Amino acid sequence: MADKHRIRFEPVDIEMDVDEDETILDAAFRQGVHLMHGCREGQCSACKSYVLDGEIDMDRYSTFALNDAEAADGYVLLCRSHAYSDCQIELLNFDEDELLNGIAIQRVKTTITAIEPKTRDIVSLRLTAPGYEFKPGQYADLTIPGTDEHRSFSMATTMSTPGAVEFLIKKYPGGKFSALLDDGLSVGDEVDLTGPYGSFTLKEGHVLPVVCIGGGAGMAPILSLLRHMSETGVRRPVRFYYGARTAEDLFYLDEILEIGEKLTDFEFVACLSAVDEATAPGIELGNVTDVVGRREPRIEKCETYLCGPPPMVDAALAFLQANQVPPDQIFYDKFTSPAQQ
Repeated sequence: MADKHRIRFEPVDIEMDVDEDETILDAAFRQGVHLMHGCREGQCSACKSYVLDGEIDMDRYSTFALNDAEAADGYVLLCRSHAYSDCQIELLNFDEDELLNGIAIQRVKTTITAIEPKTRDIVSLRLTAPGYEFKPGQYADLTIPGTDEHRSFSMATTMSTPGAVEFLIKKYPGGKFSALLDDGLSVGDEVDLTGPYGSFTLKEGHVLPVVCIGGGAGMAPILSLLRHMSETGVRRPVRFYYGARTAEDLFYLDEILEIGEKLTDFEFVACLSAVDEATAPGIELGNVTDVVGRREPRIEKCETYLCGPPPMVDAALAFLQANQVPPDQIFYDKFTSPAQQ
């Protein structure tokens, strides 16, 4: 049996126990402490914290999330960190309301109700998930049938359809889960789900305009956020920029416009990077960050929500930093590499 140690978080005055064989983030989930997090794979830095006292070792992580100088100075990624003594840790990124009021992690056996292609490489997977609860913008782990492996996907729906969830999944060549959507999974099959995870949620009480920037299957959590805002009467202005290569890569346009009709001030802009001329109103040419740069001269006065392939998110983060958007106004999910899907 692994040794157990005591973790104290500052400046929030929260304590919990952690076993040496579990990460600090997993120990927090187990005990109902909802620390800020994103990918849970050492790739995104959302859970970056500072060790004030104690002995911590980390599993393998990306130096893009935590560079060598930061690690030498005592910074850690909680999703990769194992404690080998009692520790005192300073949280650098936290939401006090979320810490003790998040939704508990659930393990649910689901049943597939639909598998529907939306584009050449995006598939809608719908499941019945009895009793499953989540916040709009969060994601879940789906177990690859017949294995102990899982893949993480964002919910596109909200709790307005209790017991039913939709995932939008991008297919990759050789993807262990996505390949099953063509041959291997069928309506009626069971899939184990664990969640919810993620901090890509609308912050209650905030009033700044919302700018959403998405691409690929990053459509899913943004759809969930938009549906939540329309269902709850949020009156903040909202712009949604979606990046794609061609018009054939666009989908759910009617649903997006229908959601927008229930919002006070909404605009959807499709950004096409591989065509020479616009083909319809609401479509602009260029990479999504270039289009946002042209259309959002006061982006620093907005809250931005980003979700999509890592190169898109990285470009958007660089753009926002260059335009002096405060870090506490930026929320993002960055999908893992194709090899992991």
